[in-house]
Amino acid sequence: MIALGIILLIIGFLTGISILWTIGVILLVVGAILWIMGAMGHAVAGRRHYW
Repeated sequence: MIALGIILLIIGFLTGISILWTIGVILLVVGAILWIMGAMGHAVAGRRHYW
């Protein structure tokens, strides 16, 4: 999810499409939150670790 967010950020920046930039930021933030929760040992969506 983090990688997809970064890809959308780059595409949105290069093409000037603001909706891709917005979706990229949202995916990046959600991916980072899930990654941090998984690293702290919390179960995320029924999984012990989130990749």
